[in-house]
Amino acid sequence: MLYATIKVLLTSVLVVAVSEAAKRSALFGALIASVPLTSVLAMIWLYAETGDTEKIARLSTGIFWLVLPSLVLFVSLPLFLRAGLGFPISLTAAVALTVGAYFAMLYVLGLAGIEI
Repeated sequence: MLYATIKVLLTSVLVVAVSEAAKRSALFGALIASVPLTSVLAMIWLYAETGDTEKIARLSTGIFWLVLPSLVLFVSLPLFLRAGLGFPISLTAAVALTVGAYFAMLYVLGLAGIEI
């Protein structure tokens, strides 16, 4: 239980660090958020718990393929906001488009015979 608590606290600190940094500088906040710290932590936790490098390799490959559709959020959200939509509507629409992009990517990967 202590191990899980440490994992949650460390991961939470990263999220807070991004939001606090973004208050001071959008560039610095974006830089911290763009570094795959969460993915690296997940790989570290997975290795520490299982020692299974094949699981880490599969996780890394899955992250690669699923980062691509996640970019839809970062393209569509500013477009919606700059078009004058409110933040809640813009975020909801961007998330909906991103979810659609995830399903489309999984479908295309399935057609290509790539398993995640």
